[in-house]
Amino acid sequence: MAADTLSLSDPYTVATSYWHRLDDGRIQCDVCPRACKLREGQRGLCFVRGRVDDQVVLASYGRSSGFCIDPIEKKPLNHFLPGSSVLSFGTAGCNLACRFCQNWDISKSREIDTLSSAASPSILAETAERLGCRSIAFTYNDPVIFMEYAMDVADACRERGIKAVAVSAGYMKPAPRAEFYRHMDAANIDLKAFTESFYQKITFSKLPVVLETLEYLRDTDVWFEITTLLIPGHNDSDAEITDECEWLVSHVGPDVPLHFTAFHPDFKMRDVPHTPPETLSRARRIAREHGLRYVYTGNVHDPAGQTTTCPGCDRPVIVRDWYVISDYRLTDDGRCDHCGTSLPGRYDGPVGSWGARRVPVRLGM
Repeated sequence: MAADTLSLSDPYTVATSYWHRLDDGRIQCDVCPRACKLREGQRGLCFVRGRVDDQVVLASYGRSSGFCIDPIEKKPLNHFLPGSSVLSFGTAGCNLACRFCQNWDISKSREIDTLSSAASPSILAETAERLGCRSIAFTYNDPVIFMEYAMDVADACRERGIKAVAVSAGYMKPAPRAEFYRHMDAANIDLKAFTESFYQKITFSKLPVVLETLEYLRDTDVWFEITTLLIPGHNDSDAEITDECEWLVSHVGPDVPLHFTAFHPDFKMRDVPHTPPETLSRARRIAREHGLRYVYTGNVHDPAGQTTTCPGCDRPVIVRDWYVISDYRLTDDGRCDHCGTSLPGRYDGPVGSWGARRVPVRLGM
């Protein structure tokens, strides 16, 4: 079957529910604010959702660009089952068009051959349990576009006591967003910048939608953290970082963990230099000065910027070097073992010992 051919006879293609008909005969996809309007046989910008047999379908159900066991801190989540391993996977395509995409070979793929691995939700849940993973992560590209598959995997995992993690840009409409996150236990939301011009010109999306997602998650039981990739000359000014942090404190709260990570030249922004480590340190200082209690740096070697400090006694309680935890001073329920202060997050036992390993996994239906 050709890559651009959509057919419900394909075992990896399934019907979806978030769409409606337009008066001009087209069908509009209602998963994200892009609202792709499709005629028969057309695909949306994300590539994996399209119109066939007069409905919108998902053409990547049960298929992946690959599976890998990672440290949970790589998602990044620093306050969610620290030290544990997570089974990670993604599909192809994306509903954003970021010019700096660090996973562009997956998210911008228009080749079904990219989806070289396959696994049903039950096989994924069984595999995660067999390999000792505490959670499963939908990552590399955005699970918003394969939400039906992600939700079914999350449900199969939940039956085995395995948590579900969404790594997403948060670009989603309210109704599917509410359904999607009912199945998730944790999320990392990629807040790509804090200006509307950046979102429009660099990601071809809209900032207010992402902020709405953060406010929505604030009022759920989903544990979430936030990542901002700092790109030199584009979103790394003191003023923009300050605006972002002030908004987070007032709209989400001072306890949401924020990760500032380093950019490397990629995709359509190869002419932009790497982010200097000093930029991340400066951003972390600004964020802490404006009231955020848990601010981290990533994609650089910075043990100080990866250490969690108790807000009660100011002592280090989780000391990390890259993804290796060298010192852990929390009780099984997440309290400082010195002063008893409870740290925000999800803790349900002793720290894991997965470390920095990254192990590819081969699966089959």
